[in-house]
Amino acid sequence: MPGGVLRTLNPAKTDGTKLHSRYNPQAEAARYVDSLNLKDNIKCFILIEPGLGYIIPVLKERFKSSRIIVLHIDNFSVSDEGIPVLYSTETAEVQGFLEKNIPDTDINDIRIIEWRPSVNFFKDKYLKILSQVAGFLKQTDAVNRTTKTFGRRWVRNFFNNLENTCKILLYRKASLPVIITGSGPSLEQTLPLIKKYENQFLIIAASSSVTALSHNGIKADLIITTDGGCWSLHHIYPCIRNKQILETPLALNLCAALPSQCCVSSKLIINDGSFWQNIILHELSIPSVIIPQRGTVTATAAELAMILSSGSIYLTGMDFSVMDIRTHVRPYGFDSLFFGNANRFHPVYTELYTRSAQIKQGGSLDIYAAWFKNQLTSWPKRIFNIGLNHKIFENTDILFNDDKVLMNKNKLNNKSKNIEKEDFFKIIEKNEDPEFFRKRGTQALIKALNDPEYKENLRKELGSLLFPDDNEFSQKDLETAIINISMKTNEISDI
Repeated sequence: MPGGVLRTLNPAKTDGTKLHSRYNPQAEAARYVDSLNLKDNIKCFILIEPGLGYIIPVLKERFKSSRIIVLHIDNFSVSDEGIPVLYSTETAEVQGFLEKNIPDTDINDIRIIEWRPSVNFFKDKYLKILSQVAGFLKQTDAVNRTTKTFGRRWVRNFFNNLENTCKILLYRKASLPVIITGSGPSLEQTLPLIKKYENQFLIIAASSSVTALSHNGIKADLIITTDGGCWSLHHIYPCIRNKQILETPLALNLCAALPSQCCVSSKLIINDGSFWQNIILHELSIPSVIIPQRGTVTATAAELAMILSSGSIYLTGMDFSVMDIRTHVRPYGFDSLFFGNANRFHPVYTELYTRSAQIKQGGSLDIYAAWFKNQLTSWPKRIFNIGLNHKIFENTDILFNDDKVLMNKNKLNNKSKNIEKEDFFKIIEKNEDPEFFRKRGTQALIKALNDPEYKENLRKELGSLLFPDDNEFSQKDLETAIINISMKTNEISDI
């Protein structure tokens, strides 16, 4: 039978709901494909519960070069050679399956194919998996658009940060409880609680929350930054002015935007797992923590916390929403921009109202919230909520103003953090000339580009960053672009 064999010939419920025509399911599948008016340029089809799979041979015949992947809700014994299939509705498994099997292509070249009878057959389970796929594609589209805009800047930032890394931070896993601070408006409500117990937690602060923490006399143990855009620098400058960069270690993705003054800070390197970054860091013997890019620094901070500590992890300031016209905690790195642009014809409230409306329309906060919602189902049961975070955290413990619960859960004493922190981090200083590191890293990358074993993977990764609108770039073009960016020159350098 085309598309495989099932436990029953024509699955049906007792109410008569059927997945396929009783008489000619092959013709039914062909008519359905005709009704979709599919374009010829589709590179990937995502089939959601196609039942016995009669639609699969139709698509394979008409779109010979397109990739087909299948997500099943029930345990149908459908088997087509070369077609990836998943039998699950678990969020973590669906996300992992999609990440592995969807090709790196424009979102417009991907098409979800729903087998409509499955909606009535499986109801809520079907809607759940459809929502998961749609959310994944929305997140992928956001990442692709960001990569297209900032790709070259990310590569340039990588080499600049490589040169400005003089002190490398090593760690050993601890059992300390961790507080992660985002920069949502709700952080203001939990600052007194954080201040009260700051000596008994490892505080990992998103760079955008450091100004508010510092204003309230709270010193973070680790400042994390991953944003490669220039606006993120406005969160780092206050850290430089109050000398926190000198005193507080940085956790950073090397593609993040950092001013040169940060060369004095010790750094815990975050590697996004890409092949080109691994080659350079391996060549230079620079240790790193592998955490894929997540789009929001708080997501990266949560994964970093699970690597650094086996203790409980508490999230605060993760609103992923706008509170009236307020988008972030106060004070905030952008405050100087808002007040600097204000006048009697254009007051600060107008600026805040405009910005809040733009953020709502952009939809990025919804993407971040959806990602966290999916991840919470697969993360260990040690992620807790402090304060009035986004509603996706409603099923986690709410510990705001509940000192006894917070303290009993961790069985802490006033010296626990200080004792464990003595051996928690270790700083290694580099003795090599910074320019040597930049040059040696470039050489390693160019060498790998000319190795048949690595060439294709590197061309795919670096091409999407350096030539997002050009699929016809040559090997020479790619090498020249890498050298120009890495060596800070517009001419081909002799390396």
